[in-house]
Amino acid sequence: MGTDVLSDVLSAVHLTGAVFFDVSARSPWVAEAPPMQKIARDVAPGSQHTIEYHVVTRGSCWISIVDRGDFEPVELCEGDIAVMPHGDPHALSSGPGMRAEPEWSVFNRPRDDNLLPFRLNSGSDGPADTRLVCGFFSCDARPFNPLLASLPRFMRLGRATNTPEGLLDQFIRLATAEAGNKRAGSQSILNRLSELMFVEVIRQHMDQLATDNTGWLAGLRDPLVGRALARLHAEPARGWTLEDLAAEAGASRSALAERFTQLVGYPPIQYLTQWRMQIAARRLAERGTKVAAVAREVGYDSEAAFSRAFKKFVGQSPSEWRSAAG
Repeated sequence: MGTDVLSDVLSAVHLTGAVFFDVSARSPWVAEAPPMQKIARDVAPGSQHTIEYHVVTRGSCWISIVDRGDFEPVELCEGDIAVMPHGDPHALSSGPGMRAEPEWSVFNRPRDDNLLPFRLNSGSDGPADTRLVCGFFSCDARPFNPLLASLPRFMRLGRATNTPEGLLDQFIRLATAEAGNKRAGSQSILNRLSELMFVEVIRQHMDQLATDNTGWLAGLRDPLVGRALARLHAEPARGWTLEDLAAEAGASRSALAERFTQLVGYPPIQYLTQWRMQIAARRLAERGTKVAAVAREVGYDSEAAFSRAFKKFVGQSPSEWRSAAG
């Protein structure tokens, strides 16, 4: 059975969901989110990177990326999901192009998780005409997250792809029910639901990629490069050569090297080195893990050789990385 490369990466970069807002909005209304790096410590303490998403569970609204003249406001309708993979500042509103000063206080995570998800009301005193579930994912960006680098600034999945029988539609129904019930454990259920939603968003995005797209997801979808990625992820500690990998992927060395580099952006063995460093970084952050053991797990015969490679790629020694992560 082949390795599920996408699941492997999501596990290695510690994808974690955190739902915070159950929003009821009354027209006219506008809410603006600041750049994610300015609030990451408040919404997801200790995370390297934070991704924001919005699910329209009733009504409609508009979303625009702030200060991006090349981005026209997009209407989101009931059942739509919008994801901001790179944390761009953006505004949600009842009409296109509306702006407001961000309310910084709403992003302060409460000490008691039983207070989550937040329930927010926005807009006038009229009847609520839009409802959203908004939240965040946290993940590692360093030392190597090939998925993050391959995602666009803005992702939207709508009813055209999100059929009533689909996983995203089920997520919306379940999330709406959990956010409204406020029962014990709701936050944990919403976290897991949002992680599943993100995986399905990525899968649908990958299915919709144009044939001339490049990037890690395009490589994952490509038959030849996808086979090579699966083999590397299945045995990252193996002493791979390009010749070995090409034989198992069913291609010549030159064909594999050219296709892999064209889609992923660098040759297969360079990718393997970077992936090994991500695995090592994750293991080094675990209590009690010996550097020598991590070195063996990612294919290095000696601790010294591993330490040199790790510092060259990451910019820190394994012990420095562990101290910073700890």
